[in-house]
Amino acid sequence: MNGKKIIELRGIKKSFDGDVVLDGISLDIYEDEFITLLGPSGCGKTTTLRIIGGFETPDEGEVYFDGKKINDTPPYKRHINTVFQKYALFPHLNVYENIAFGLRVTHTPEDEISRRVKEMLEMVNLRGFERRRVATLSGGQQQRVAIARALINNPRVLLLDEPLGALDLKLRKDMQNELKNMQKRTGITFIYVTHDQEEALSMSDTVVVMNEGSIMQVGTPIDIYNEPSNAYVADFIGESNIIDGVMLEDKRVKFAGHTFDCVDSGFDKNEPVDVVVRPEDVDVVDADKGMLTGKVTSVTFKGVHYEVIVDIDGFKWMIQTTDYVAPDAVIGAYIEPDAIHIMKKSEYSDMFGDYSSFSDELEQLSEVDAEVDE
Repeated sequence: MNGKKIIELRGIKKSFDGDVVLDGISLDIYEDEFITLLGPSGCGKTTTLRIIGGFETPDEGEVYFDGKKINDTPPYKRHINTVFQKYALFPHLNVYENIAFGLRVTHTPEDEISRRVKEMLEMVNLRGFERRRVATLSGGQQQRVAIARALINNPRVLLLDEPLGALDLKLRKDMQNELKNMQKRTGITFIYVTHDQEEALSMSDTVVVMNEGSIMQVGTPIDIYNEPSNAYVADFIGESNIIDGVMLEDKRVKFAGHTFDCVDSGFDKNEPVDVVVRPEDVDVVDADKGMLTGKVTSVTFKGVHYEVIVDIDGFKWMIQTTDYVAPDAVIGAYIEPDAIHIMKKSEYSDMFGDYSSFSDELEQLSEVDAEVDE
């Protein structure tokens, strides 16, 4: 992302009760950017947001806004507003007065308040709701009021901490689109926190993948998905088959007992590597035409495609295909060179990769746990 830097984090460290929450992170954030901090519960993303907003002070490191250090600047003196997960609306005020609150504090003339509240109501699709009590609104409507209240002061930066977490799936999808459109219309820098990979990929200009207080990778959604920097990112973003391999030479890699052409280079000869192949990039072919062959152990219909688990020499691969394959069938797998992504070995190697214990129930349980932790 090019443009003018608006926020710079330099070597930010933060601990709570001796537990390191941020371990020396540095990050540049640009004007007119929708940037998402993505990671599991406890990775440090919300603490990063709170340090940018001035609600926490780093133990070490500097925070710059427009090139000026703001470590000790209180929240109300930063050109930054926040939308919290719990919305924090004033229950005794109606929709109009909730949105107007920030302008009243600064003694803005009444006719200007009226004009700007009207603009905000248009933007968040709540025209005609001015006199409603906020307690009578749905979660999605309360969400819109909170966003309008945060935007009405024209902040340079808007911080959003899991703001869609309490909404049902369809409403979340609608609000994702609306937030993206609002960001484009206003040109305000949005810094968004979520543990939802799909949300991050669909909304953001830039995604920052975090884990255990460190930044794993910064890039566009396409870069993060197609070119993960290590096994942690590959596993966290979408589904991935992650296999041990050896880079024989530039553009030649061996894994699963077969030598493949690939598009990566710059590795040492015979360097051990992690190989990532996305499930949608494996073509199912007849067994005698496959580069690899394996036995189907389970098939799950997902609406648009089938999710097929295939045992190839004891390693369980996930393949996504629109063609039905039968359980226990022996099939071939064909993989194009540009579907093979090579990563250097890292501390996350061998922690992820095969789908021997994969089930929807396990995935749903882990999502429930994540929501409890947040």
